[in-house]
Amino acid sequence: MATTKKKTVFVGMSGGVDSSVTAAILKYGRPSLPAGRQDYDIVGVHLRCWNIDGCAEQDAEDARRASETLGIPFYVFDFEREYKERVVEYMVDGYRRGITPNPDVMCNSQIKFGLFYDRALKMGADYIATGHYVRLKRLRTKHYVLSTARDPDKDQSYFLWTLTQEQLAHCLFPLGDLIKKTEVRKLAKKYKLPNADKKDSQGVCFLGQISLPEFLAGFIPDKQGKIVDISGKELGQHTGAHHFTIGQRKGLGVGGFAKPQYVAKKDIKTNTVTLAPESDPSLYASSVELTDLNVIDNSYSNVLKNIGIRVLARIRYRQPLFGAKLEKGKKKKEWLLTFDHPQKFIAPGQSAVMYDAKGKMLGGGIIKNAK
Repeated sequence: MATTKKKTVFVGMSGGVDSSVTAAILKYGRPSLPAGRQDYDIVGVHLRCWNIDGCAEQDAEDARRASETLGIPFYVFDFEREYKERVVEYMVDGYRRGITPNPDVMCNSQIKFGLFYDRALKMGADYIATGHYVRLKRLRTKHYVLSTARDPDKDQSYFLWTLTQEQLAHCLFPLGDLIKKTEVRKLAKKYKLPNADKKDSQGVCFLGQISLPEFLAGFIPDKQGKIVDISGKELGQHTGAHHFTIGQRKGLGVGGFAKPQYVAKKDIKTNTVTLAPESDPSLYASSVELTDLNVIDNSYSNVLKNIGIRVLARIRYRQPLFGAKLEKGKKKKEWLLTFDHPQKFIAPGQSAVMYDAKGKMLGGGIIKNAK
C-alpha cells in the first residue's frame, strides 16, 4: 500500500516560546493527540532581522537550541537589509510625516508573509507556520477564513489583515485554538524546550531596551515647539511633535491640570502639539478614511463596492470591537469606515481592522485621517 508523502512546513522560529511550541505541535500533533504522531516534516527557520541592541544573536541561539531539542533541521534566513529598508525606514518615515505607523503590520506583510513565505515555498515548503494567536479554517469551497484566537487576550489577528487567500492556502497557525498562554508554557516544558520560561518580548521588536524617542533621535532631529490647549493657549514646550501620539497621556512634559490631558492633535508643519481633557470633542471622530484596503474574505467584494457592509471594527490593538459601516469613499482607492458611535484617540497611520459577528476577519486598511 502506497504511503502519502508528508507535507513540509517551514516554521518561523523567533527564539521565543510561542514559535517553538508551534514547531512542537506540528511535529508531535495537537495536545489532544498522543505524542509521537508526526503529521508533517518540520524545518525550523530563524529570520535574522535588523536589531539595535544585539539581542538578535541570543534569539537566534534560542531558536537553534529549540530546534535541536525537537530534532528538526534549522536554518537562518538573513533579512537584515530588507527589514531595515521595508520596516524600520517605513516607521521612521511615518513619524517624520507626523503619523503613527505600525511596524508589526509591516513586518508581517513584508518579512514573515513576504520574504520568508516566498523563500520557503521556493525551497519546497508546502506551508509556513508562525506562533501567531489566530485561527485559520479551510472551507469546502476552498475558501480560507481567518478568525480571532480562542483566547481573546492573546488574539493577534489585528496584525494579519494584509494576508490574501493565496497566502492563507500555505499558512498554519497552531496556537489559535489554545485557550491560555499557560497551555503553551506547559507544552514547552512537556517537550523540554530550553526557552520554556523565556519572557515574552514587549514593544517594538527591533528596539529591545532602547526607547522609541531615543531611537527616533538618531533619524529625526529634535526641534523645539509649543504645547497648547484647544484654545491655543501655550502650556509648555516640547522637542519635536513627531515624538507624540494621538491619545497619549503620559510623558507630555507639562502638568498641574485638574483633569488628565491627552494629545488631541499634532501639526508637523508648525511643530505644535495640542492637548485636551478626555471629554473634549476634539479627541473623538465619527469616521475614518482608509487606504490600502485588503479584503480577506472576497465573497464581500461586490456588495462592498456597491452599497457597503456592516462590520465590527477596531482601530487599535486589543480595543473592544464596535459597530461600523465600511463603504467606498469619494476618492479612488479610498474607503470610508463610519462608526455607530464616535471613537476616541484615532491615530493616522495605524490599522483599522474589520470582523463579522462571529470573529471572522473581513480585512483591514491604513487610517489616513479621522473626521
